[in-house]
Amino acid sequence: MLPYLARRIANYALLLFIATSLAYLMASVSLDPTALWNREDPKLNWDAINSSLMAYNIHPDMPVWGRYTTWLQQVLLHWDWGKTPKGEEVNALIGIKVGVSLRLVIIGALLGMVGGVALGAWTATRQYSLADRAFSLASMIVISMPAMVIAILLQVIAVRINAATGYQIFEFVGEGSGFADRAQHLLLPTLSMSLGAVASYSRFQRNLMLDTLGADYVRTARAKGLVKRAAVTRHALRTALIPMATYFAFALATLFTGAAITERVYGWHGMGEYSINAISQMDINGTVAVVAFTGTCTLAGALLSDIFVAIVDPRVRVS
Repeated sequence: MLPYLARRIANYALLLFIATSLAYLMASVSLDPTALWNREDPKLNWDAINSSLMAYNIHPDMPVWGRYTTWLQQVLLHWDWGKTPKGEEVNALIGIKVGVSLRLVIIGALLGMVGGVALGAWTATRQYSLADRAFSLASMIVISMPAMVIAILLQVIAVRINAATGYQIFEFVGEGSGFADRAQHLLLPTLSMSLGAVASYSRFQRNLMLDTLGADYVRTARAKGLVKRAAVTRHALRTALIPMATYFAFALATLFTGAAITERVYGWHGMGEYSINAISQMDINGTVAVVAFTGTCTLAGALLSDIFVAIVDPRVRVS
């Protein structure tokens, strides 16, 4: 297993290096940090602005290849991802934003994955029943709704619940302070993220379960006297989880940057919001750091998927 993991990590590291390098070159060509300031403003000291951008290695008049080699040396030797056009350290900003998003994304992702798999497997064993049709309809409605609509609808419902109970059960904006306050602020954004995930994952899981429930090995297990619950969990569900593991892996990266709308609605300043602001503020180094972080999440998820498949799939043998 260890040689296999070493090969996979080496391949993924090479892919991440190529993706990040291309992102830096593209951002350097397309983003102009000098556009943040009004050239017609006589109060601006353009000599100081140009000098700062030169020192930050992001001035558009500098050769792109020279900027790239300098940036690469800083990252590889000092793990320094550079500065924003305003002089802020990208390392510090990314650390803060990741911490904010982790609190939101991890719980939402776990609820979405576990809930989606459980609901999909449960409805598959009750194909065409009233419960199956009801949950299928509800899932399709949620999937077809934009994330912003879901977030706003949840806020409307939460306002009515607070008014009906007379207690401030739900909080609407910000992260809060203290354990109980943070938990209250987490309820709505976490529910907003997990609802869409449960709806989407349950549809995939249901279809995969229907394929495996009719497989020969499941029918054989039932014919040999294995009870239905054991046949479903040991054989059908285990097999259906293999392709779901791959789907989860590549959905991992989008959880951080894809949470931008949810973060905007609920006033969370995480990676999703930062990824949008980095581009709009002509932040070359910040944009590349977001790409590198997203790529790392994707490849880490892919590695976990490889490990999971090697464990649960008896057909896979690692040499």
